[in-house]
Amino acid sequence: MNRRHFMEKSARTLTAGVGGSLLARGLLKGENPSPRARIGVSTWSLHNLFPSTRDDNAPTPAKPLELLDVPEMIAERYQVHQVEFVAPHFGATSPSYLQDMKTRLARAHSHLTNICVDIDELELGGGLSDPDPKLRDRIVEACSKWIDIAHQLGADSVRCDPGKINSADLSPTVSAYRKLATYGASQRVAVVVENHGGVGSEHPEELVRIFSEVDSKFFGALPDFGNFPNQETRERGLLLLFPYARTVCHAKASRRREQGDDAQFVARCVQLSKQAGFRGIYSIESGGPDPYGAVQHVIDLLTQSISI
Repeated sequence: MNRRHFMEKSARTLTAGVGGSLLARGLLKGENPSPRARIGVSTWSLHNLFPSTRDDNAPTPAKPLELLDVPEMIAERYQVHQVEFVAPHFGATSPSYLQDMKTRLARAHSHLTNICVDIDELELGGGLSDPDPKLRDRIVEACSKWIDIAHQLGADSVRCDPGKINSADLSPTVSAYRKLATYGASQRVAVVVENHGGVGSEHPEELVRIFSEVDSKFFGALPDFGNFPNQETRERGLLLLFPYARTVCHAKASRRREQGDDAQFVARCVQLSKQAGFRGIYSIESGGPDPYGAVQHVIDLLTQSISI
């Protein structure tokens, strides 16, 4: 499929209504793609192997990971060809580096689904929700550079979280995301918001209010299986967020370790995603002392759950 055909196909998908997703290149092969074609791996799963994101108490790996090597490694180790990158894991953003990354992705027959824009600017003041329009514009400009990078690498979306939302006045947040969504549309890159902490996790309906007010096919949710304070909020939150999911969700096993709990947890989250009509990528965010094994564990659970 050439780039023009893919972009036309993506545009048709987006105009299909809220909940339509920008599907990865080659994802749909007939009406029933294989479960593994719907599975991706986020580099956050391996964050302790990258010097830029290693936890303070994590051991130093014998050989740190280089992002350029990730597509081939994921493809060979897991037979997975959907990948998600975290911004701090980029070794550079120069034209030559990005061209090298495009080559590496193509060599691995892999597709970049999403970039998590974890950048310092989003930590300034209240982030994209700050009441100061000048500060918000500075942050919007910084995020827009990553929309450009996503476009260059063929990614479907970027995740830009809102910062400190004021539930009593969503206008600053809405204003920032309208600008980002407009710019994203010009680059055919969706802007997505994850249920991270605070309002997003405890009161996911506030995110839905923001999605509704921005009202753009290039703006929506990145539902995360975790990040909710309890199961009741998770059930309600995922059903609220998945209809607005544009590209990926974050899949992980339960933090609890009772016998059989992980399988039940993943199966229920996938069931809720299907109920809401989600057709995008389940991008794995895992961790622990054995990051490679943790990724395989979630792949096994997703493969079984997606097949049902």
